[in-house]
Amino acid sequence: MAEETRRSTVAVASVVQTKPRLFQSKRFQERFTSVMATILATIGAMFILFPVAWMVSTSLKSEIEALKMPPVWIPAKPQWHNYRDALTFNPFGTYFKNTAFYAITVMIGEALSCSFIAYGFARLRAPGRNALFLLVLSTMMVPYQVTLIPQYILFSKLHWLNSYKPLIIPGWFGSAYLIFLLRQFYMTLPKEYDEAAIIDGATPLGIWFRIILPLSKPALGAVSIMSFMYHWNNYLGPLVYINDNSKFTVSLGLSMFRTPFGGTPWHWLMAASLAVVSPCVVVFFVAQRYFIQGIVISGVKG
Repeated sequence: MAEETRRSTVAVASVVQTKPRLFQSKRFQERFTSVMATILATIGAMFILFPVAWMVSTSLKSEIEALKMPPVWIPAKPQWHNYRDALTFNPFGTYFKNTAFYAITVMIGEALSCSFIAYGFARLRAPGRNALFLLVLSTMMVPYQVTLIPQYILFSKLHWLNSYKPLIIPGWFGSAYLIFLLRQFYMTLPKEYDEAAIIDGATPLGIWFRIILPLSKPALGAVSIMSFMYHWNNYLGPLVYINDNSKFTVSLGLSMFRTPFGGTPWHWLMAASLAVVSPCVVVFFVAQRYFIQGIVISGVKG
């Protein structure tokens, strides 16, 4: 009897010893990881959204409250008419039309040209192809300001100044980063598609148009979003080449709120800035599925 009691005691002790502790259990580790990830993501989102929250707060303040120190977050009486006043202070309706025309035109041109060039680098065989691709990528290391003066002289000789031609036409010849992004995506597509199309008598141009482009919707979506956002917010290009107020873009319209000797209407500037960035936010949320999928499939990170 004593022997059996001793054995049962040893068995219970061994079970207690082998039972994992709470912090060592898989369920606890998964829940702890989830909670920590949520906390870190929330903190990061708060840092990112802080400027946006400040813009919203300032856009609803009066002129005196916008300059008040120390600053206040919640205005005493929200001034919703700031949006109407800011967008009518300058002809922002015309600026929105000009920017939409410029950004959408360049977006279409870059999507088509970069797709065509990337298809050649990814699929076609030619001597010196890799060296030429490295040469294209090397242009990413040249700052835009370095080529600005030669381009300005060239466009002035072509009588393209004070028009959208210097802003639109170069975009139709491709962008190095977008070419790289699309090339990485095309290299993941099976080459059996090309071989089957060649057997059916398709030309390289037909393969690109009928097979590669329909399969490239995620990558083309990512490229289109990045192109649209960049050119919608472009400031230096329109500043250099556009002189007529009726051809200004929204970025130039925002700069007109700044005065050289102070007195900037910050409440109007913040209201107009929120209205200007809203199309980019809408485009991103509408097409975010294609954007994220295109980035993941292409293997471009960071």
